[in-house]
Amino acid sequence: MMTQKSLILIVDDFKDDREMYAHYLTRSGFRVSLASDGQEAMDKADQLLPDLILMDLWLPQVGGWEAIRQLKANEKTKHIPIVVLTARAFVSAHAVGSEGCLIKPCQPDDLLVEVVRVLEKQKKVNGAPRPYGATSAQEW
Repeated sequence: MMTQKSLILIVDDFKDDREMYAHYLTRSGFRVSLASDGQEAMDKADQLLPDLILMDLWLPQVGGWEAIRQLKANEKTKHIPIVVLTARAFVSAHAVGSEGCLIKPCQPDDLLVEVVRVLEKQKKVNGAPRPYGATSAQEW
């Protein structure tokens, strides 16, 4: 029986960063979708209902802070865990309403460990077993 891998929405205004994170995650067995600004992220999240969103905070159009606020206020998307990706080390993940935070640039293993941690936590909250691609950084 074929199982569906988790879908990760990667939101970053720098194309190279989006593609690099997408490569890490697809190589680890995840499906990915990409967005370059907060408005596109909200639109894609509403349409695709990803399993997790990786969100840069400093974005054109609608910034990451506002996108997170709106996603968490939306009944359809409020359950989606968000991991902040930022070059600003002073950001508190919980202060912006996210479930995790990674400081850019981050190593592939760090990215994978945080994604799996948040997805596993979400799985426990929802109580439903779901496949999450790789289960450890060693599988990357």
